[in-house]
Amino acid sequence: MPLVIKMKIALAQLNYHVGNFSANTSKIISAIKEAESKAADLVVFSELCVSGYPPRDFLEFDDFINQCADAIKEIAKYTSKIAVLVGCPRKNPNPDGKDLYNAVFFIYEGEVKQVIDKTLLPNYDVFDEYRYFEPGKSFEPILFKGKKLAVTICEDVWNVGNDNPLYTICPLDEMVKQSPDLIINLSASPFNYTHNEERLKVLKANVLKYNIPAIYVNQVGAQTELIFDGGSIVMSKSGELLMQLPFFEEAIETVDFEFRISDLNSKSEIPNQKSEIAFIHDALVIGIKDYFAKLGFKKAILGLSGGIDSAVVLCLAVEALGKENVMSLLLPSGFSTGHSLDDAKHLSKNLNTAYELVGIEENFQAFLHTLKPFFKDLPFNVAEENLQARVRGVLLMAFSNKFGYILLNTTNKSEAAVGYGTLYGDMCGGLSVIGDVYKTQVYELANYINRNGEVIPQNIITKAPSAELRENQKDSDSLPEYDVLDKLLFQYIEKRKGPKELVELGFEKNLVDRVLKLVNGSEWKRFQAPPVLRVSPKAFGVGRRMPIEGKYLG
Repeated sequence: MPLVIKMKIALAQLNYHVGNFSANTSKIISAIKEAESKAADLVVFSELCVSGYPPRDFLEFDDFINQCADAIKEIAKYTSKIAVLVGCPRKNPNPDGKDLYNAVFFIYEGEVKQVIDKTLLPNYDVFDEYRYFEPGKSFEPILFKGKKLAVTICEDVWNVGNDNPLYTICPLDEMVKQSPDLIINLSASPFNYTHNEERLKVLKANVLKYNIPAIYVNQVGAQTELIFDGGSIVMSKSGELLMQLPFFEEAIETVDFEFRISDLNSKSEIPNQKSEIAFIHDALVIGIKDYFAKLGFKKAILGLSGGIDSAVVLCLAVEALGKENVMSLLLPSGFSTGHSLDDAKHLSKNLNTAYELVGIEENFQAFLHTLKPFFKDLPFNVAEENLQARVRGVLLMAFSNKFGYILLNTTNKSEAAVGYGTLYGDMCGGLSVIGDVYKTQVYELANYINRNGEVIPQNIITKAPSAELRENQKDSDSLPEYDVLDKLLFQYIEKRKGPKELVELGFEKNLVDRVLKLVNGSEWKRFQAPPVLRVSPKAFGVGRRMPIEGKYLG
């Protein structure tokens, strides 16, 4: 009979804070102790968990890297009986190449036994790892308790190529030559609403390709605009999903391997899969929560107009921060409708959250009086419309400064795309909550929020959207209908379809020209907007770097 070797492995899916070495190290040590109490032989953490991900230009500070090394020494003190795989930047000991590696430390019996360096360094969308790290060039599995562990880092398990043509080797292709028993992947994989399905599909393709079971450990939580959903995975060599940790929650779970069959000895519980809109909702909630917690903020404020965008943002903020920590300002002008005020009050009552009514008409008229010698008898236009938005922005920021609130921006992705917003007015804020959510998705979010009963009044959902900056104004007066606009924007922004391709997809050429001109001509506005919580495959911000003065109309 062949020898049966058992190994219990703990997956530690945790929420880290970039640069907070004390908190990160303490969290890692606590997880090691918990895993040890569950009789685990090995505990696996996520990519760059010691420093937090993404550390970006903190990596250029020697002191930052020294604190990383100190943290590894501290973690090693707790590994006398349990082994640890932990992600951390490390200095390149050789003078050639870049100064750092994106590394995984294998620590056991109080010392670092082996180091694995990331080879395939992503340089696309929100990633720029080749800016900081030297690619790894060694591909040795870790030998632990008589078994070979093929340890890879984030992109490696997806077999994603590298922009640098000098480093196109896939570590798994190299390590599989040495007959490893298990793939272990430490990841920091940002969320988007398509990613879980893609993750499962690609991981399955890899385990089937190599005929080796896999463990994938992802981090959870948000770091400014990037949101991490967790969803760590254990998959059999036959591609069966054996375990998936919860989404958007910290968790430490153990699995038992029997290496006679190189697989798990029993199937574990699989969490219910979420709908796309549920994923977006939960991602935005944790995005708000972590932005405030990691910056030391507690209270939020927003302008509540009676429209659907501010209504959804208010609901998300209350869920993330608690009703006692969210304040709304109702800021009617002479163009505001009575039902808008009533709807805003109704929503505040449903949520049992505080609001103040601060009319802007007197301030607006004072500005008009001051400007009259210069504006003279010129017709009412966007200048007067934007003036109202800027009065509201001034009042919201005054409350923010006086009472310590952080202003939440309520602009959606459709509006941000075409520049349908006022710089220094309704584009103000410390965080853009729904700036990566198209208007049609905002309606879906509203209905999802109402899934167990009315929270957002139905009138807010059904009435025609309007900025209410002039008499009888509707969004459709100056924009295409959102169901058409959003489809076009999605193809241009997410799918990167050019003007000719958009026409071939069935969009009218005049509409394509008009919308793309609006999108490209509004880049200067978006450049000055607050950070946007990323939930799509292509969000405004660090993942979409467009020239401000660019012109692209085919």
